Amino acid sequence: MSDREISEVLDANVDVTDESAEALLTSGSIDVIGRMPWSSNGTYLVTVVEGRQRCQAIYKPAVGERPLWDFPSGLWRREVAAYRVATDLGWPIVPPTVERDGPLGIGSLQFFVPAQFDQHYFTLRDLPQHRRVLRQLCVFDLITNNTDRKGGHILLSDSGRLWGIDHGLSFHEEFKLRTVMWDFAGEPIDADLLGDVIRWTETMPSSDVAALLDVEEIDAMRIRSHAVVREGTFPHDPTGRRYPWPLV
Repeated sequence: MSDREISEVLDANVDVTDESAEALLTSGSIDVIGRMPWSSNGTYLVTVVEGRQRCQAIYKPAVGERPLWDFPSGLWRREVAAYRVATDLGWPIVPPTVERDGPLGIGSLQFFVPAQFDQHYFTLRDLPQHRRVLRQLCVFDLITNNTDRKGGHILLSDSGRLWGIDHGLSFHEEFKLRTVMWDFAGEPIDADLLGDVIRWTETMPSSDVAALLDVEEIDAMRIRSHAVVREGTFPHDPTGRRYPWPLV
């Protein structure tokens, strides 16, 4: 599907911020509209309907994943785990994402955010109104070990909010951070963000997250979280190589 075709089929009466969004994804019927452009794995735009409620979502079935030498299979689980971790932290920065057995089998189903797709991290990073959420996303990526934070994986919604997407390459037990977000390097992490991380580490993992990740991955996430709190500053990239490709 082209970007134009996607815009022409969008039809929703439930917003990503509505309290009913996750429940709709969890129990609504799924109808595949088409395959998303530029996706290396099978990624589909779908309509989710239950009664009078409807939304669009991104469906990533397990059968559409290409095997990777450096990541175990089941990337869709990491998409769901990212939403669960963000929710447990109290950070509304990942669109609602659930596990579903859809038309092509088990996979992740994430609320589709109507966005200004010509905007991305590099066009947004210098705007003061977005600085807070970008710093929040940066801490989130440190905790979840995001290996693929491209500029285009940060969306500016039509309502003006920022959302992080595409977290399938996260949570590996080995430190593999790759991100374009190095602009805050050396700056103190906001005290309230550190407070959220401290609170979260006292109860992590939730049962939802524990069901999606291996024990080793959860232990590594705990270690990374403690390191974020201990250091208290955004890190530098001394190698100059911790960038994804392409950058956007």
